[in-house]
Amino acid sequence: MSDDRLILGIDLGTTNSLAAVMTPAGPEVLRDGQGQAIVPSVIEFTPGGVTVGAEARAHAVANPLATIYSVKRLMGRGMDDVAAVAEHLPYQVVPGPHGTVCVQIGERLLTPQELSAIILREVKQRAEAALGREITEAVITVPAYFDDAQRQATRDAGRIAGLNVRRIVNEPTAAALAYGLDRTDESTIAVYDLGGGTFDVSILRVAGGVFQVLSTQGDTALGGDDFDRALIDVITSETRRQFGSDLTFPPSTRQALRNFAEAAKIRLSDEDEARIEVDLGEGRSFARTIAREEFEDLIGEWVDHTIEHCQRALKDARLQPDQIDQVVMVGGSTRIPLVRQRVGAFFGRAPYTAINPDEVVAMGAGVQAGILAGLRQDTLLLDVIPLSLGIETLGGAMGKLIMRNATVPCQASETFTTYVDAQTAVDINVLQGERELSTDCRSLGRFKLAGIPPMPAGMPRVRVAFLVDANGILNVSAQELRSGKEASVQITPAHGLTRDEVDQMVQDSYAHARQDMRAHQLIDTRNEANRVLSAIDKALADVGDVLDDRQRRRLDEAVAALNSRMTGDDPDALYEAMTAANDAAEPLTTAQMNRVLKETVKGRKLDEVG
Repeated sequence: MSDDRLILGIDLGTTNSLAAVMTPAGPEVLRDGQGQAIVPSVIEFTPGGVTVGAEARAHAVANPLATIYSVKRLMGRGMDDVAAVAEHLPYQVVPGPHGTVCVQIGERLLTPQELSAIILREVKQRAEAALGREITEAVITVPAYFDDAQRQATRDAGRIAGLNVRRIVNEPTAAALAYGLDRTDESTIAVYDLGGGTFDVSILRVAGGVFQVLSTQGDTALGGDDFDRALIDVITSETRRQFGSDLTFPPSTRQALRNFAEAAKIRLSDEDEARIEVDLGEGRSFARTIAREEFEDLIGEWVDHTIEHCQRALKDARLQPDQIDQVVMVGGSTRIPLVRQRVGAFFGRAPYTAINPDEVVAMGAGVQAGILAGLRQDTLLLDVIPLSLGIETLGGAMGKLIMRNATVPCQASETFTTYVDAQTAVDINVLQGERELSTDCRSLGRFKLAGIPPMPAGMPRVRVAFLVDANGILNVSAQELRSGKEASVQITPAHGLTRDEVDQMVQDSYAHARQDMRAHQLIDTRNEANRVLSAIDKALADVGDVLDDRQRRRLDEAVAALNSRMTGDDPDALYEAMTAANDAAEPLTTAQMNRVLKETVKGRKLDEVG
């Protein structure tokens, strides 16, 4: 692969994120030095800096107000949209500019785009480490039912992270790309994608390297997080019955409950029951065994809701369940036995689960990245828009120009007129939705066509044109045909950021890049130093008697110097102190190894050891 043709495929998930690239052998998921592909979509803020991934998730209980997760559920939304989600989050979700939501971390307000950019930056850096080169371009996946505001927010997050987002791809479509890449026979595929925070189902036809999306349905607020919350509700209600209705759950306890619930959910995919034990403090504890059957009763309504979306998707595609050749399962929540059972029963066939459901979307993103880079020229992706687009007409009606499930890119236009004499301007309210009244649809934005010459009502001819690009991003233009006056806009959703604000965030990320990297380095070195100090303490307890006075004095001085550096802000000085402590502890390390070897060969014959 030549250096100038690398585009990264990224699955930016509610729970986990990861990346893949296209190689001559096919899509390849990128892994770190420990072989891990998945980056938990969790961010921890501390006075020393920002941590992303498994380490941030591990500190969620100890630092609940500054550990952010499920940020994807906040992308491109307003406070009214996320009210139900926010009340269950331990961190603070507050109103932001332009009707957005923000997360408050101490005195700082951060948008979901900025938070998602932190996750994307971590994925990007890990990919660069794995590939040994800089990455500047990416394909990012989104739920098929993400609307224009959510897609714009995802694109903005990529820009803030320093990525030129070449394409936004629907997650189930990406999964189909990964699944059907080497299939030459014509087939119809249903992709059932149930992740941590969102659900989608898409019906696709694959023939001769062409992937055509026939229909898509879904819910951007349904996923494994809701299953966790169902378990949490059981625990909180029962603990209040046991210890009193005035029992409160501080942020740390709420975060611990979420961890217990998630762990129980995962265990119940393989076992018939899972036990939950919660320490409530002040000598109080709660223990409960959850049976798989009880868990299935709790989540059954949500699973039924996903099947309803499958029915609608088939209806839109004008197909019956028995006309589906394969059902591909995507997302960690599809490991739940009830989900697989219900999906199999609906489609009349066992779902296909051979591809890791956590990795298949990233692999598909890698395939699409390879197509854009010219590495594959035998594959064509024809995706669709999830919701109809139009404008508000006289009386508050929704005039649809582009219907849902239209293949992208697409365009449409329609001509309107005025209803007032001498009207010189027209306000255009761009809408998205399936309802017939504008009040029941979502306003994506407004713009004004001004400068129309005064004419009698009905005389002006205003042509409004919609263009949806391959990313599902909408551009709108309007022209008065008699005078030639025109106006156009790339819609900045009501719940989005302005171009200037995104540019400022990009500039800020560049301006603070060195500072941010140094803070990250300090956190990593501090963590390693803590591990070294812990190992030294254990070694002293095990074999401390092997040190002579001089060696013990040298070790004590090195440990004291390392401890004094732990609170500083110089990662290089901390690293030097850690190295010195490691060197001073070498006699202990040698003694421990010798002891292990002696225990290994004790009582065994020489030929047995050999």
